[in-house]
Amino acid sequence: HNPEVIVIDEIGRELEAQAARTIAERGVQLIGTAHGTALDNLLLNPTLSDLIGGIQAVTLSDEEARRRGTQKTVLERKSPPTFDVLIEIQTRDRLIVHEDVAAAVDAMLRGKPLQAELRYRNENGEIMYEPTVPDMRLLIEKSGSRNGGRRNGYSNGGNRLEDRGDDTQGGRSISRTDGDETRGSTRVYAYGVARNRMQQASRRLHVPLHVTDDAGQADVIVTLKNYYRRRPKLIVDAERRGTPIYVLRANTISQMENFIADMFNLEAADNDIGDPFEDAMREARSAIMRVQGGNTQFVDLTPQDAHIRRIQHQMARKARLESESYGEEPERRVRISRRAG
Repeated sequence: HNPEVIVIDEIGRELEAQAARTIAERGVQLIGTAHGTALDNLLLNPTLSDLIGGIQAVTLSDEEARRRGTQKTVLERKSPPTFDVLIEIQTRDRLIVHEDVAAAVDAMLRGKPLQAELRYRNENGEIMYEPTVPDMRLLIEKSGSRNGGRRNGYSNGGNRLEDRGDDTQGGRSISRTDGDETRGSTRVYAYGVARNRMQQASRRLHVPLHVTDDAGQADVIVTLKNYYRRRPKLIVDAERRGTPIYVLRANTISQMENFIADMFNLEAADNDIGDPFEDAMREARSAIMRVQGGNTQFVDLTPQDAHIRRIQHQMARKARLESESYGEEPERRVRISRRAG
């Protein structure tokens, strides 16, 4: 006998999300709960985003990009949502209902949220219905993001964390004193992420970012994929508070710069910064040409993480040149030079 309705409470792991999709695809009515705070928060959660269709980077043709008025790489919904309807439980007597999850996600990815329905109980115990536009604290504007398959597709692209007068972030009020040296900065808690590299990346991009020691007072938490999958208490508590969580694939400066560029809405194309990986490859190619052309005996490249340095060494070997790494992390760099003799 097949059940007509299945209820899953507190979906929080990848296997549970996959099981929910399988159940829904078999035509069984499915009801589930998950700690997501709001629809946009679910989109940023790499484990739970599949419940509402997931997101993926798509490269548009030049004509389509011009028609949409976006850059060529945008984010789109990956698949049909597991659930057709989503209800945000704000308080015991206050709900927001998204009656068409697919349409709501598509609109959110375009940065134009659909109108939802607010339902609440008034002082007389009556149920009231009002139209409302979702509060886009974590507004995803990934159209034109530098995702490109090399970076974390779960991070909040196009998100600008503005310093509102009362510093409200995710429903939390954060008090700051005039003497606070981090005033006006976005406070980031690095969980499993190298703090020195994060600070180096923020200095390199000239952004007001402060790496804090207090996860409870952080505006944003950044962690690695393997840490996030373990669902530690710090991550679970942050999700319940509604604190944005960014997930990096690797503990590298290039990943951190990508995260910072998304968080501060820095343009990637022809503006202040390009893709850090491509910049490093371009610099290595230029150095090889200079050494081969006899213009110089050696060229010192800018500091990079170990993965990029390894690729730069490979490029030098293929060009029949010498290369060595020197310096201390995070300032360690590659020197490309002519072979002796």
